[in-house]
Amino acid sequence: MWRLPGARAALRVIRTALEKLSPAEAQSQTAAGAMERAVVRCVPSEPKLSLSFALADGSHKNMQRDQSEPLGRVLSRIATNALKGHAKAAAAKKSRKSRPNASGGAACSGPGPEPAVACEPVVKLYYREEAVAEDVLNVDAWQDGAVLQIGDVKYKVERNPPAFTELQLPRYIMAGFPVCPKLSLEFGDPASSLFRWYKEAKPGAAEPEVGVPSSLSSSSPSSSWTETEVEERVYTPSNADIGLRLKLHCTPGDGQRFGPSRELESVCVVEAGPGTCTFDHRHLYTKKVTEDALIRTVSYNILADTYAQTEFSRTVLYPYCAPYALELDYRQNLIQKELTGYNADVICLQEVDRAVFSDSLVPALEAFGLEGVFRIKQHEGLATFYRKSKFSLLSQHDISFYEALESDPLHKELLEKLVLYPSAQEKVLQRSSVLQVSVLQSTKDSSKRICVANTHLYWHPKECSGAIATHRNLHLPGSSDSPASAFWSSCDYRCVPPYPANCVCLVETGFLHVGQAGLKLPISDDPPA
Repeated sequence: MWRLPGARAALRVIRTALEKLSPAEAQSQTAAGAMERAVVRCVPSEPKLSLSFALADGSHKNMQRDQSEPLGRVLSRIATNALKGHAKAAAAKKSRKSRPNASGGAACSGPGPEPAVACEPVVKLYYREEAVAEDVLNVDAWQDGAVLQIGDVKYKVERNPPAFTELQLPRYIMAGFPVCPKLSLEFGDPASSLFRWYKEAKPGAAEPEVGVPSSLSSSSPSSSWTETEVEERVYTPSNADIGLRLKLHCTPGDGQRFGPSRELESVCVVEAGPGTCTFDHRHLYTKKVTEDALIRTVSYNILADTYAQTEFSRTVLYPYCAPYALELDYRQNLIQKELTGYNADVICLQEVDRAVFSDSLVPALEAFGLEGVFRIKQHEGLATFYRKSKFSLLSQHDISFYEALESDPLHKELLEKLVLYPSAQEKVLQRSSVLQVSVLQSTKDSSKRICVANTHLYWHPKECSGAIATHRNLHLPGSSDSPASAFWSSCDYRCVPPYPANCVCLVETGFLHVGQAGLKLPISDDPPA
């Protein structure tokens, strides 16, 4: 763990210097200047704490102990584990010596002296150079910066250091499309973490490139790795990477210190991409994030996988589409690249699978500065993302259309008219359509707010729903400053909390909508629009 000013740059300098040393020099300098790590995870909401460290025999220990337990019991348990580990190592060494050599003879010419019986090592915990009393409870004993001594080996205690709780690469990777790892951190922040990407050395390559640590050059017997020089969270493979696997080396951080590093390799090789896509031309107009006075909105029905894999979808709705292009893993790559390329401030998505939201959209859009909320409908749902540098989420409200129609006095007159048409009433009340409302607050001025309404109205190829007609608050005027399919309107404040705000209401109609407008965000004293 490091606590240096400019820690991110400092770690890179240290890592580069170590890579230039020979293995023997690096090992010598590491032994001289650093202790082993003992990582403690202790949070108030859990009854136990965890303690992880590696013994001198190479075995790794991960202990779960009660926070209210006296320290002496833990130290005694550690001593017992260390003794057992020493005995196992000695037995393994003796077994190797007595094994016949390749020529069939004995491994040694005669019996050697019997090894001395190992004694239980002395185990102590020190804090500020004073031994911690054995009757101190674990929750108070294991402080950050304490020193655990097991025999002659010392460990520096790191309490709640930044750590990855989840780290995963996509199952399908294509050249030209960003690779966004799914990650979750505890006690850390992705923006303060370090990332370094490697690619598999091409077959026949004799040596990995200069500067690649030996720990990364042969993680598996058949693989060697070369450095890509990309030190960002997102990596976009090139055509030169086709047929190769990728590796990510990452170190979690919190801005002041770093936790244990982790590595993961892709389970697949980089595949060839489809080449130039239609959205590449649209991206020419959205290369940069808009200035503070502008808001760029995107609305997109991304087609839920549950609807894409039916026989009806393949033969009636999308007969022109090749089967591979309907596969979710393939489509997710295109969706991620398209959405991130718009540099939008607000993104409203429909037909979003729950797993797609958590495993694909959140990692990809979070890496580009957006945060999202999700509302499940039945098999799929709605997702709204907003740019964190411009907005914070003030509140979220999900409105079921049929529930609002039956229970909200606002719609009494409409319901009375609908009762006169039993067939239409039945269809409307059977629909699971919902409205996802997100109230966003400007990060630059807390008095300015915006209300974003995202909905997916019922549609079927054999019948046309009257959903838009039955929900009068969604009959919106078009904006002359943007495509006719992007809308801005005032909000009915009887349906959502009384926050005076402009309203961006994006209604899914089966196409991609990209709109941009200069919205004058009202302050709290302004009347509704």
